[in-house]
Amino acid sequence: MIPPSNMLFLLLFPVAAAQIIPGSCSGCGPLPLPLLAGLVAADAMVSLLIVVVVFMCASPRDRPTQDGKVYINMPGRG
Repeated sequence: MIPPSNMLFLLLFPVAAAQIIPGSCSGCGPLPLPLLAGLVAADAMVSLLIVVVVFMCASPRDRPTQDGKVYINMPGRG
């Protein structure tokens, strides 16, 4: 079954494809090498930032106990 969020995309895709006129692309072609390298570098940096943020949020933090006692059989409390 198709998720409801993708149903609208699938319904509008043929309409968008029909709007494209063959041969009407006036600046299409390969991207200049510096622009392509910049896009790849930016994509890598954003991906690395996402990985770091997820790692920081998912890693357990070493929190000291609030009352100063050491709880041996209670994970997360000591």
